[in-house]
Amino acid sequence: MNRISHEIEHGKKIVDDAEFYWGWGTPAGKERLRRRAEMLTEYGELGPGKRVLELGCGKGLYTKELVKSAATIAAIDISWDLLKAAEKISEKPGYLVGDGHGLPFADNTFDSVVGVSVLHHLEVEEVIVESTRVLKPGGRFVFSEPNMLNPQIAVQKNIPWIKRMLGDSPDETAFRKGPLKSLLEQVGLEVIEITPFDFLHPWVPKPLIGLVDKTGRLIEKIPALREIAGSLIIVARKH
Repeated sequence: MNRISHEIEHGKKIVDDAEFYWGWGTPAGKERLRRRAEMLTEYGELGPGKRVLELGCGKGLYTKELVKSAATIAAIDISWDLLKAAEKISEKPGYLVGDGHGLPFADNTFDSVVGVSVLHHLEVEEVIVESTRVLKPGGRFVFSEPNMLNPQIAVQKNIPWIKRMLGDSPDETAFRKGPLKSLLEQVGLEVIEITPFDFLHPWVPKPLIGLVDKTGRLIEKIPALREIAGSLIIVARKH
């Protein structure tokens, strides 16, 4: 079974409890979702008149936030099961079944291509090439992805039985800044930043969210310590 087949089957298995497995359903998870949606909107320069492709939209949790920018959003995912659930959650119409390895759009179509926790499920070089193809010159490529230097992420992505227990798909991984920067530049994107962020775990109890988030944002400003943050914000631009 190839990677795409794995992801389709994974979507079927987790569709009812996806928010739990993805960490977006808890009070802390919802705060993490809100922050990432703000990052995609800001760094992706979303706004009225902009055409935006959201890769790996899943159940539409981020789509629901991104449409608030008044940009025109095309939201795609490989899993029909997740997309059917998305149509029940979000008012955003026009979800599309689509494979990031071969996007069903013409060259130079979008002002931005964005996504959260999707590249690490896919053949990343192929997806970056396709994303670059459909971007207009000057268009933005903005993703939040797991950071392999985070201790929990490293264990979760590299020990198979833990990966299965935590609901990961078989092929998903995480990224390190250096190799990812080299790959983006090799494909032809100008890297604006790849920055570690987020020390707020989705299972932090609600009364502690403010304190943990504030402390985490302070740690993000300390160069050595921020390298083990849970995620990377990836911002690049097409030449």
